[in-house]
Amino acid sequence: MNEHTMFDVGKVMDELFGAAQSFSETFSDAFRNGPQGQRGRGPWSFFNENIDFYPAYNYPPANVYMTDDRHLVFEFALAGFDEKDIDLKFHGDYMMLSARIPADMNDRDGVRYFKRRLKLKDIEGQRYYAPADKFDRDNVKAVFKHGILRVDLSPKEDVADDAAIRIDIEQEGE
Repeated sequence: MNEHTMFDVGKVMDELFGAAQSFSETFSDAFRNGPQGQRGRGPWSFFNENIDFYPAYNYPPANVYMTDDRHLVFEFALAGFDEKDIDLKFHGDYMMLSARIPADMNDRDGVRYFKRRLKLKDIEGQRYYAPADKFDRDNVKAVFKHGILRVDLSPKEDVADDAAIRIDIEQEGE
């Protein structure tokens, strides 16, 4: 019997980016002050604490799956957003998601974070593939509860089977 060691890549990446953020914060704090403690004049005063350490991760986090009865389901983690600030529509074969963070959720001036993982930002027209010929757009169910937006697309019942069309092949020179 072969034994394979399994590890959680997400956990490893979280630890790696956590260590990078911790190093950045420590490095920035150590070199932020210039000579005689002049704040903001140190050689590393250009460090930005708002650096996104997860640029490759999609925002917002989402689950996309298909149920046994062929429903396509999207689940978006939209904590901090209000239902009225979320816009969901179809454009071609794509479902488009946009959302604006409420004004009262913006960063506060004069706040220095010890740890910052929750970074809310506006969402502009993110596209999610949902083919119009496969899913019934008139029966979409979208529910926003506890910061999770769940969008359920039911399959079209009358999916047209394209009948095969025979192509005649001619011999060259006839």
